[in-house]
Amino acid sequence: MRVSLVFAAPTGLWREDLDLPPGATVAQAIARSGFARHHPEYADPMPPVGIYGELCAPERALRAGDRIEIYRPLVFDPLESRRRRADHKAADAGAPAGRSSRD
Repeated sequence: MRVSLVFAAPTGLWREDLDLPPGATVAQAIARSGFARHHPEYADPMPPVGIYGELCAPERALRAGDRIEIYRPLVFDPLESRRRRADHKAADAGAPAGRSSRD
């Protein structure tokens, strides 16, 4: 069965297409892909993985055509980033930046 494995590395998209036997798991696909050799900084511990945007366990059995996604850790807090954008937008508009009581 044919599956693909993708990883959005900081330097660009890494992709491997693999032919695996029926019953192969996500973990087996990652091991066969050479991911740890290409991206050792992300290989231990193994980051979260998913199939088509849905988190899954490494033990999940694959189906033909699955796209395995390896997720990098976030380098920023999305909520903090959103708050900063709102502050900048308010500052650009000349209004005082609104901070919530949680700050």
